[in-house]
Amino acid sequence: MTKAVLWDLDGTLLNFKASERAAIRACFAFFGLGECTDRMIADYSAINLRWWEALERGEYSREEILVGRYREFLTLYGLDPGLAEAFTREYEHRLPDTIAFEPGALETVKALRGRVGQYAVTNGTKNVQRPKLRRSGLDDLLDGVFISEEIGAEKPSLRFFEKVLEALGDVSPGELLIVGDSLTSDIRGGNNARIPTVWYNPEGKPRPAQPHADYEIRSIGELPGLLQI
Repeated sequence: MTKAVLWDLDGTLLNFKASERAAIRACFAFFGLGECTDRMIADYSAINLRWWEALERGEYSREEILVGRYREFLTLYGLDPGLAEAFTREYEHRLPDTIAFEPGALETVKALRGRVGQYAVTNGTKNVQRPKLRRSGLDDLLDGVFISEEIGAEKPSLRFFEKVLEALGDVSPGELLIVGDSLTSDIRGGNNARIPTVWYNPEGKPRPAQPHADYEIRSIGELPGLLQI
């Protein structure tokens, strides 16, 4: 029996790409960098993903990835890489300004409220994620939030999930369910901690053998049926 759902935040409950797109364009305007095209945003998104995956593997510190991704991006387009630190600060300031839910996510969280515990588990920075949770209303709907920067460990490390289990108290890994879009962070993290996993795969990507997802959903709205509650 599932006692609690561990929700990934960006890309699972919240549409991160919408927030990312708006924040980057706002930064380009703020720094007077000219037009920010869709191609530029797509390139940044790929760079950003690669740096965060490196963080998950323990190859860089959080501080290194936050600035390094922008240094690479600005250099790619012939812009001043010396702006990377200031760009990072402005981007994180702007990122919570745009809140958009993944289809069916808000309705699902509301439907499950009081029927099963619900917690956010995220690798995002606290100065971005806390405002997002507040502005989205999720901080009032969820039973708790675990932000890697605050607990001192990143998904998919076992230490991150040990901290979660310690905070939740009398709950075993098998009584939890982690739902996320990232195979390298959420699904691998669940595997590491022996927590059953649900891969949110709206684009219908091929399902790999490893890391192992116990379940796969194309829509967040499928989760209550999966839980049979």
